[in-house]
Amino acid sequence: MATDTAKSGGARSVVGRFLLENGALTALAVLVVVMSLLSGDFLTAQNLLNVGVQAAVIAVLAFGVTFVIISGGIDLSVGSVAALSATALAFLAAVDGVPIWLAVVLAAATGTACGLVNGALIAYGKLPPFIATLAMLSIGRGLSLVISEGSPIALPDPVARLGDSLGGWFPVPVLIMLLMGLVTAVILRRTFTGRAMYAIGGNEEAARLSGIRVERQKLGIYALSGLFAAVAGVILAARLASAQPQAAQGYELDAIAAVVIGGASLAGGVGTALGTLIGALILAVLRNGLNLLSVSAFWQQVVIGVVIALAVLFDTLRRRSGGAGGGPGAGGPGVGGGRRGVRLALAAAVTALVVGALSFLVPNSSSDGPRVGMSLSTLNNPFFLQMRDGAQEEADEAGVNLIVTDAQDDASQQADQIQNFISTGVDAMVLNPVDSDASGPPVRGANNADIPVIAADRGVEGAEVETLVASDNVEGGREAARVMADALGEEGRIVVLQGTPGTSASRERGSGFAEGIAEFPDIEVVSQQPADFDRSRGLDVMTNMLQSNGDVDGVFAENDEMALGAAAALSSAGKEAVVIGFDGTPEGVDAVGEGVLYATIAQRPAELGRAAVRNAIAVIEGERIEETVKVPVEVVTEDNVDDFS
Repeated sequence: MATDTAKSGGARSVVGRFLLENGALTALAVLVVVMSLLSGDFLTAQNLLNVGVQAAVIAVLAFGVTFVIISGGIDLSVGSVAALSATALAFLAAVDGVPIWLAVVLAAATGTACGLVNGALIAYGKLPPFIATLAMLSIGRGLSLVISEGSPIALPDPVARLGDSLGGWFPVPVLIMLLMGLVTAVILRRTFTGRAMYAIGGNEEAARLSGIRVERQKLGIYALSGLFAAVAGVILAARLASAQPQAAQGYELDAIAAVVIGGASLAGGVGTALGTLIGALILAVLRNGLNLLSVSAFWQQVVIGVVIALAVLFDTLRRRSGGAGGGPGAGGPGVGGGRRGVRLALAAAVTALVVGALSFLVPNSSSDGPRVGMSLSTLNNPFFLQMRDGAQEEADEAGVNLIVTDAQDDASQQADQIQNFISTGVDAMVLNPVDSDASGPPVRGANNADIPVIAADRGVEGAEVETLVASDNVEGGREAARVMADALGEEGRIVVLQGTPGTSASRERGSGFAEGIAEFPDIEVVSQQPADFDRSRGLDVMTNMLQSNGDVDGVFAENDEMALGAAAALSSAGKEAVVIGFDGTPEGVDAVGEGVLYATIAQRPAELGRAAVRNAIAVIEGERIEETVKVPVEVVTEDNVDDFS
């Protein structure tokens, strides 16, 4: 009996040690179990492959960042370097006609060169890694926009096929991720450079005294990070069949999070390739599962942050346990065993809390009707919030389960969401693309799965949609130009606040306005600057424009938020000008009524959302619908503002 008890205690001790010594792996296993229990769609072969694809880009970026963090540094530039490398590849191959193999080599060289610049600034310029790589973040993004002129560039088919599958089932991005992980492991464990990374991160001065050429090694370490970023950029572009100049924004933070979740220390000297892979998979599983569970897009960000903190907490417990006194051998009530027991109990309690919170956040479906997935480009803008609200109202009236996701202006994240909708087998999708070209490949997946897709506000290139429900952005821009000319008497000096560079909405509204204003030669556009569809940016950019251009007679902003920011800047400077916005948001309409804005071009986003869901329901029920459904654009001025208020 005593022997059986001892064996039982010993087994518990072994399990306890394993859980504590593999904190990230334990966190991943717990997440998989939780998601499997909460969603019947999670633990399927297709969805698990989706998770792998969705982890690939972050994992490859994180492998490069692993080298840097182990050596005691940080690299904030990898997202921008990835976008720059992909843009260089697409430009060289598709625009300049460079042979594809050479374009790929030059794209890799671009990333490596960026890493070398980082390394030189840090090793020889003695800049802190945070500052040097922050500067490269801005430089890389700027060069990407310069090369592409703010527009996506289509990839040649041979490169785009890197985003496809082998044999029709195994995704190429997953294969590349595994190969890059293997390369990372070999470098870390089997090369002098890898051993030098650990030595430099552990104690840089001791490494130097032991004969390691620290500066030269740092050059190589940051060059490797840049090379891995270039590979990640090519994978991302291949998935979207185009190089997006604004791609991979914020990915550097996900990459760093994956490395830390995987057990690396930001102090340096600790980290593994396997741990980084597990960290990337934790983030991918979490995002995939929350999408499948239809958790609110706003709550998703909270949950992801909490789980990242918990994963790192588990790893911290593991490290402290390793240094605790008391042997685990007998599994008895020693100090070390007691502490491990308390920590395991704490981990279990926190895990139960996470499971309970997720269960609370998962919405209960009260309708047995069809399911419609809706992916919006962003919910950080009143226009798209109104579109969501209109769609939800239509869905509620029709007894339809509407699942809304937020792509956060990231074409890659939107591709992931479309894949998740396919995995769950929704009856139809409503898609408001981040970018028309980038949405083509994932929508083709929906076409292959016979899931009808309704495009809302923006079209989809390279794939089939049942209909496009949209306002005419180009015509809206022309209308804004005509209103501006009428207000100014066909002469004057004006400025233009552009939206996020590279987005289709900004391109279309801007081109329409440019065409319209060209008909009035006495109206001079003295400056055009991007303000990212953001009110605070509109305020700052308009303030700078007034400083550099003096008085202006008119302002055209490509959305109401920037228009309101520009109006605030004019008011602060004690100046007056005709300010015209775009979207017709409630606040924009109110500002027209109050005389703050001269006019806004109203798209009626709530009606866009209603019409999109209405057409999705019609397709599900087998009805024929029109190829294009136009929601009229209207000019809102003080003469008709009461009709819109």
